[in-house]
Amino acid sequence: MSTAQRSPSPSAPTLALRRVRGGVGRVMALWNRSIQFRVVATTLVLSVAVMVLLGVVVVGQVRNGLLDAKVASARSQAQGGFEDARAQADEIATSPGRHVQVPTGTPTAGNGVNTGDWLNALVKQLSSGGQGVYDVAAISPDTSTPGTGRGPRASGDVVPDQSVPAELRRDVAARPGVALLQYTQIVRDGQHGEGSARRTREAGLVVGEQLEDPEGGSYQLYYFFSFGPEEKTLGLVRSTLATAGVFLVLLLVAIAALVTRQVVTPVRMAARIAERLAAGRLEERMRVVGADDLARLGSSFNKMASNLQNQIRQLEELSRVQRRFVSDVSHELRTPLTTVRMAADVLHEARDDFDPATRRSAELLQNQLDRFEALLSDLLEISRFDAGAAVLDAEPVDLRDLVRRVVEGAEPLAERRGSRLVVRAPDKPCVAEVDPRRIDRVLRNLVVNAVEHGEGHDVVISIAGGEDAVAVAVRDYGVGLKPGESSLVFARFWRADPARARTTGGTGLGLSIALEDAHLHGGWLQAWGEPGGGSQFRLSLPKTAGGELVRSPLPLEPEDSRANRGLDPAGSPYRRNVRTAGPAGGSR
Repeated sequence: MSTAQRSPSPSAPTLALRRVRGGVGRVMALWNRSIQFRVVATTLVLSVAVMVLLGVVVVGQVRNGLLDAKVASARSQAQGGFEDARAQADEIATSPGRHVQVPTGTPTAGNGVNTGDWLNALVKQLSSGGQGVYDVAAISPDTSTPGTGRGPRASGDVVPDQSVPAELRRDVAARPGVALLQYTQIVRDGQHGEGSARRTREAGLVVGEQLEDPEGGSYQLYYFFSFGPEEKTLGLVRSTLATAGVFLVLLLVAIAALVTRQVVTPVRMAARIAERLAAGRLEERMRVVGADDLARLGSSFNKMASNLQNQIRQLEELSRVQRRFVSDVSHELRTPLTTVRMAADVLHEARDDFDPATRRSAELLQNQLDRFEALLSDLLEISRFDAGAAVLDAEPVDLRDLVRRVVEGAEPLAERRGSRLVVRAPDKPCVAEVDPRRIDRVLRNLVVNAVEHGEGHDVVISIAGGEDAVAVAVRDYGVGLKPGESSLVFARFWRADPARARTTGGTGLGLSIALEDAHLHGGWLQAWGEPGGGSQFRLSLPKTAGGELVRSPLPLEPEDSRANRGLDPAGSPYRRNVRTAGPAGGSR
């Protein structure tokens, strides 16, 4: 049994990456398309940045203020406790009759005071005034010395051995009578579960000083101040700033959206009206409200649209009159031209009976009448294109046959000019749905122009077919085209040298009609050329009538152009070799 192979499904990271890319793409598209989105997004980002910076500065200032106040308060409270402990020790030491009851065997001072009990009572007394703000601990300078009998004593659940840094203890022992301060981690004993101890740490401040007990021994007294209240205050400040910042950012974004909407809405309206004007709806106008800058913009836009409409209507009327004039003149000249043609034919047939001068005049009259008739035919054809009356009679045609007929008809002219017509056609048919009469006219115009402007060099006609298009390229090696002339050659009555008389070629409308014929087929007619390097004209057509032409099977610039051969376009002239040629179009 065969099982169908399935392509592996994309993994979760791949799908997530695709979604992220899609989201980023949509955001970038919206960014490029909407001014309002850009303004609102920029306002949001800048507002968040400002609020974060402001929050950092404010929190830093508040933290520094709370820390300074805490240090000052700690120094003041600890100094008071140190003075009280010193006063009590001095009072007991100077009062011999005062004593404290202690258990039998407990070491006592000479005045009868038990120092351990006295330290316990001192720690309890000093911490009771703190009301939970601070804790007190008494530590012997060296608890590891045998026989001292004084371990650390502390209020609350503070673990003094771990809460007082060793460095601070050494500094306090080295400088008796001087209160020293240091930041620390206060370690506390807690109860967790059934009697199991769990120690906690919290940031705090410790102030210590080495003092003397009633019997003259040294001990270290420490005050522990927790940063818990300050951290709560700082947390409240942070939450307040965050809440206020969120509301302020949202307010700024809403204001930016509202303001930009008031500005962007008229701009969008102007864009829509401009698109409608471009589509030919010249009566569209903007709605003007108020007298502000945007209202003046709308008024100016409407005035511009009205002037543009008037100018376009005038140009349309002028173009209509011109087309009507050309059409009327062409038709009106048909009748007298026919009469003149009949008379000229009679004279031309009887020219052998005339004297040489009269015979030459009859021949010139016949030639000029031929040119006049061609000009009238071209004018009538142009008038049909201008009036939109041109009709395409498409049928499947092999372009190789059309090219072959055109070449056969142009060979006598090529022989007189000393040129050779070379056809490069594929073995397979190049069939396309075209109007054979129009394409024949286009190809005949291109080939005849190439022969007339080829200066006796070879003319190469290339044929190629693709999946959706066919193309014919006519290459000559004559005078070529100057920069910018490749688009001018299709203008009506255009000449490369306006001062030069039209002694060669046709009426000056051939390439204009050829371009219209190509457009009627949905194709392209393009020219390429370089000075002294010849020219090439390329006709590209879709294979099916009404099809879309995407690319041409033939390149516009030939392979033997100076650029493709790595030569300077302004270099030496080309040789007459067919294989050393260049781009399209000459002064047609």
